Amino acid sequence: MSAGPVYQPWRSGLTLAFQRRTAENSHKFTRSESLRQEQLDAYCVYGVYDGALLNYRRCLVHLWFCLHEQLPHEDPDQVRLRAYDLRSAAQEALFRVQMLTDDDTLGRAAEEVLDAVANLHKTDSRSELDDRRERTPGRDQRLGQHREAARQWRRCRGL
Repeated sequence: MSAGPVYQPWRSGLTLAFQRRTAENSHKFTRSESLRQEQLDAYCVYGVYDGALLNYRRCLVHLWFCLHEQLPHEDPDQVRLRAYDLRSAAQEALFRVQMLTDDDTLGRAAEEVLDAVANLHKTDSRSELDDRRERTPGRDQRLGQHREAARQWRRCRGL
């Protein structure tokens, strides 16, 4: 007659230890992957905002030329309508940026950039337009500095 399997308590303890370690590693991986995905989403939102601002800015400069120098040979009303659509897209992207960050300074800087771009074409002088065009990239750089500060803040929090 056979005695049957011998019970060895150390085997069940070893199995439990391996299962616990596997579960902990899986949890760490899932958390880090989730944080990485959130960070990618955040960068995408900033990219969408930057792109929306750039398109809106281009359209306003084009509108100024349509109204004042008649070079592009395009109906200013059509360009104005396109500018309204692009402003709406920029405002939506601004809202996403503001919802994404806890940093009020970054949200205000993003608003200031949008306001500066919105006022770009409100001049009759070509020299004033050129001056405003020169100043708006500086504001974009300021937004970039705030964005970098927000990245560092997230890194400190482990996000």
